[in-house]
Amino acid sequence: MWLSLLLMPLLLPGPPPALGMEDASFPHLGESSQPPPRACPLRCSCPRADTVDCAGLELRVFPDNITRAAQHLSLQNNQLQELPYNELSRLSGLRTLNLHNNLISSEGLPDEAFESLTQLQHIYVAHNKLSVAPQFLPRSLRVADLAANEVTEIFPLTFGEKPELRSVYLHNNQLSNAGLPPDAFHGSQAVLTLSLSSNQLSYVPPSLPSSLERLHLQNNLISKVPRGALSRQTHLRELYLQHNQLTDSGLHATTFSKLHCLEYLDLSHNQLAAVPAGLPHTLAVLHLGRNRIRWVEAARLRSLRGLRYLLLQHNQLGAAGLPAGALRPLRGLHTLHLYGNGLDRVPQALPRRLQVLVLPHNRVTTLGARDLAATPSLAELNLAYNRLASACVHRRAFHRLRALRSLDLAGNQLTLLPSGLPASLHTLRLQRNQLRALEAEPLAGLDQLQELCLAHNRLRVGDIGPGTWHELQALQVRGGLLGHAECPQVSPRPLHSPACLPSNSPVLDLSHNELSFVPPDLPEALEELHLQGNRISHVGPEAFLSTPRLRALFLRANRLHVTSIAPEAFLGLPHLRVVDTTGNPEPVLVQLPPTAPRRPRAEGP
Repeated sequence: MWLSLLLMPLLLPGPPPALGMEDASFPHLGESSQPPPRACPLRCSCPRADTVDCAGLELRVFPDNITRAAQHLSLQNNQLQELPYNELSRLSGLRTLNLHNNLISSEGLPDEAFESLTQLQHIYVAHNKLSVAPQFLPRSLRVADLAANEVTEIFPLTFGEKPELRSVYLHNNQLSNAGLPPDAFHGSQAVLTLSLSSNQLSYVPPSLPSSLERLHLQNNLISKVPRGALSRQTHLRELYLQHNQLTDSGLHATTFSKLHCLEYLDLSHNQLAAVPAGLPHTLAVLHLGRNRIRWVEAARLRSLRGLRYLLLQHNQLGAAGLPAGALRPLRGLHTLHLYGNGLDRVPQALPRRLQVLVLPHNRVTTLGARDLAATPSLAELNLAYNRLASACVHRRAFHRLRALRSLDLAGNQLTLLPSGLPASLHTLRLQRNQLRALEAEPLAGLDQLQELCLAHNRLRVGDIGPGTWHELQALQVRGGLLGHAECPQVSPRPLHSPACLPSNSPVLDLSHNELSFVPPDLPEALEELHLQGNRISHVGPEAFLSTPRLRALFLRANRLHVTSIAPEAFLGLPHLRVVDTTGNPEPVLVQLPPTAPRRPRAEGP
């Protein structure tokens, strides 16, 4: 028997097992029988059987050992310069190939590189060094991103004959019209998004897909839209043509007339002298800013009854640039933007539903009793940096604006607060005027005011009438308070921490006036007080007795010295977190009151 046991290994086929070798097919104690781990390229990760992630590894060579079962391959943010055909041809099941941000040149991309990838749906080759597009991309493609290369030419089968293609991104390349063949999208009539912005196109390319919904052509050299170039794009919803060289002669009367679904049209930063003709009635946003428009013809806007936003800033509209009633047909207009023109008065007969009127940096000198009477729905009115003087603002100018929340009159020539301000105001900006007096009457009834800016005027403490701030008491309690744990305790070191203040905190800005001390009887619910740039040399112990909710105080660039602030000044301010005293003649030490203890949280049984 012992002899049989000794001879048994000799009778078995194959060499005897070496000492220490284990049978890999035999489950060992404490282990389960599992298949061997699947292959994954070195340093890459393979979270699923069909996914290989080799992103951001500074690879210079295409990784080997990629499983044939891979459907999603990520190679972005490496230093690859070429794609080997023999490696790609193995991966016939790929659906997503991400090569974003490498160094791949056209020389490193064989013509037949993608011919075996018959299931590829998404390819990302943006931010590489391609000088021409691949001659062939698979028919199965849905998304192609070749942006931010140096592409000067594409080919008929780059994007042609792709019935499933939905999005093509070619922005930030060097494409001219000569580099786009007439049949570039032949057989690809499902494309919804095409981005050709930031190239060198001189006119809108013909034969674009009729299925387009979004077309980006901004930042080119386009000086004309050939007749019929956009006649087939009846599904187009967004058209971006800003930052080009379009003139009136470069647009035909029917250029936009066939775009029956167009909602957004951006023609800003061109050289147009007039509003284009034939605009579709479906437009919701029309951007014509930074052109050379001198006059708005009412007939060209008559059909735009659904227009919501009309942007005409930085044009050359003068006194006769907007005839009375020219905008009245725009019944749905929400926002009218006229910043930086030459208008000398508020346009007359504006649409009744207008909610935002932006008119800063014009030449408006008067505001009559009825100038704004036709727009009772206005919520925001910006007349900053015009030429308004107090004597030329009628006391009933704002009488009908019962929904007005924000009024900006900064940078004018006002010496007094306007009368008849709407009780609905939340924000009133009067900085950079010539205010010399504040009286209680104009502020009476402003129960919802949360921000009052009076910076850069000529106010002195004696110019502020008795009871002025009491008119602002009820409105400012609307700002919520933060818990003590949400903001750090402020040390004597100056701290500027706006993140620790609620966005709707009541704010009073009296900076850059001629105040010699903190005005008395400030609003009780005030949370943010700006007094920087005044002449304050002393802060007494009772300076903030009326403002127990104060959270931020700005006293920089005054005339304060080491002992200018009384030690008791902040004792009644438990919420104070920010005190800025920089830029004074001497460093000012500030001792903040201790933070109130947090209430214990109620706990369940």
